[in-house]
Amino acid sequence: MECTEADCDREAGVRLHIPWADNRVVCLAHARTWAQKDGVVADPLADADDQLP
Repeated sequence: MECTEADCDREAGVRLHIPWADNRVVCLAHARTWAQKDGVVADPLADADDQLP
């Protein structure tokens, strides 16, 4: 599964739960940015173990 952010072709590794918008699946780079916003919860995808540090 690819990252849902515009112009990103990286593999998704995280599902973001965003209170004010639809949930998204994103790559680790975009997850770092989103997870810093209040209320956003980042859950690693089950098949993303090899991507996570």
